[in-house]
Amino acid sequence: MTGEPLSVYDAIRMRRDVRAEFTGERVSEEQLTRILQAGHCAPSVGNTQPWDFVVVQKPETLDTFAEHVAGCRRNFADSLPPERRATFDPIKIEGIQESGTGVVVTYDAGRGGANVLGRHTVEDTGVFSAVLAIQNIWLAAVAEGIGVGWVSFYEEDYLTELVGIPSPVRPIAWLCVGPVSEFQETPDLVRFGWRDGRPLSEAVHRESF
Repeated sequence: MTGEPLSVYDAIRMRRDVRAEFTGERVSEEQLTRILQAGHCAPSVGNTQPWDFVVVQKPETLDTFAEHVAGCRRNFADSLPPERRATFDPIKIEGIQESGTGVVVTYDAGRGGANVLGRHTVEDTGVFSAVLAIQNIWLAAVAEGIGVGWVSFYEEDYLTELVGIPSPVRPIAWLCVGPVSEFQETPDLVRFGWRDGRPLSEAVHRESF
């Protein structure tokens, strides 16, 4: 890394779901290792570390997945009323090929055995743990000047077969990871008019909802 390190607050502020800004270069192995290590340092229920990271860089696999995602995108577009489709059509929803690297984050509910400390009454704490790993990856990538885009237009069974994930492990994210030309100041969904963010004051409640 070069230059002054980012504060965690700067990384949070700069973080974007990157689609169109990938340069086409591939993230270096050194950077990728640091980014994945940050993910692996995430807190997890019962210290189970229920995630795995499948790194995908073969062009043929990236092309195959991009074609699948494009079909899912068309299906979603076809489901929209005309005015929403007009807003959605210009929005790029993935950078699978341009990023050159996909990281599939998986969740293994069986890791830690039958009695996971902290998951007894809230089963979803396992999935929450894997999502915390994704957040760590995302913020570490920003600190490295690397972009991340979370692809969610896919069928889970398809991705499971594509990268050979054993049952009952689930893929919970495909992350496009790569160098970027810039981080947009305004998130894409706001820029394109899909949905604005809401202020913190609307999200904070005291004592009860």
